[in-house]
Amino acid sequence: MSHDTAADVAEALKAVSVPKDVALYQRFFKTGPGQYGEGDIFIGVKVPKNRAVAKRFRDLPEAEINLLLHSPIHEERFCGLVILIERFRRAKTEAACAEHFQHYLDLVYEGRINNWDLVDVSAPYFGAWLIDANGVVDESSMKLLRSLASSEVLWERRVGIMFTFAFIRAGQLAPTFEISERLLGDQHDLMHKAVGWMLREAGKKDAGQLRAFLTRFAATMPRTALRYAIEKFDESERKSWLAFGR
Repeated sequence: MSHDTAADVAEALKAVSVPKDVALYQRFFKTGPGQYGEGDIFIGVKVPKNRAVAKRFRDLPEAEINLLLHSPIHEERFCGLVILIERFRRAKTEAACAEHFQHYLDLVYEGRINNWDLVDVSAPYFGAWLIDANGVVDESSMKLLRSLASSEVLWERRVGIMFTFAFIRAGQLAPTFEISERLLGDQHDLMHKAVGWMLREAGKKDAGQLRAFLTRFAATMPRTALRYAIEKFDESERKSWLAFGR
């Protein structure tokens, strides 16, 4: 059993941090007053270095992982998430997977997964738990997705759509189209980007289904979402969709 602690991880992250980059991170992740990342604290650790630290501490005890996930420092939460993802992926029993998934969902509801990078690095992996042994996304899983998509909390809504990335990878596209439709009226640009991104990924699996969706909504959906969704089409088709119904 590892005797490493969250403090050891924090020290390792500090050792690879670049303090002069902190101001850049604060601007990039919108930490100013009234912005979506208001008040978050950065120490200036690039993602590859963060992942390398997480790999060193992959056997960190659960209690210490939880301390990282509740840290006020963004990079410590990111590192804790990467370790938790690895623990989830290495779990050998259904009970262990369920426990890790519930831990993750609790973190979402507690507001610890509170920026787009934290959502995007984690939700596509944990979403795999919502696919049953037969490769089906059942009604209980859809109920959770609908609940997340209807949340007043931006990050819960983003988790809802990003969970569906796991379904796309498994060839289950219907949830992505349903949750995307529910989110087309979202007012936040970060949701427009996430919805468009998932639509684009679904379109890679089945361009016909994406075109059918666009035929219904291209004229009224947010332009950012539309541009992301059609990114892999050729130029002439992109122009056609951008002009569709307008």
